[in-house]
Amino acid sequence: MKPAFAVDPASLPRAPGAYALLLALARPCAFENRLLGPVVLEPGRYLYGGSAWGPGGIRARVARHLRPDKRVRWHIDHLTRECRCLGAFALPGGRECELVARLLPLHGVTSPVRGFGSSDCARCPSHLLALPKRLAPRALIAALASAPEAAR
Repeated sequence: MKPAFAVDPASLPRAPGAYALLLALARPCAFENRLLGPVVLEPGRYLYGGSAWGPGGIRARVARHLRPDKRVRWHIDHLTRECRCLGAFALPGGRECELVARLLPLHGVTSPVRGFGSSDCARCPSHLLALPKRLAPRALIAALASAPEAAR
């Protein structure tokens, strides 16, 4: 399955599934979280894997993440208030843990904050990944395209 990529959330499918936000952080982002403790993210590119199984699917969830006036509900809300979203990958029927599992082995990809976006997940170290400067976008697309759809 080839992931759909869009800069505008309105172009994403309304289907349920997984998504990956491609984010650029220009300056350090610091915040305190009850579960994570103090968090400091350095400038750079990040990819956040999430799921959207509610009404409106992937389109609605990504649009919510990109709204500037949202209430902080999830870990990613701290980051999306401070960064620029370069776009989002959509994988209808996919699972965010599969996205993380496909991307973590890429050279230089790291998990910068243990438990970020995955406090309810025993499988993943984090659903936020730091991307190296030299990682080509086509490597991301190839890795995401290899993520199998979740069995239902």
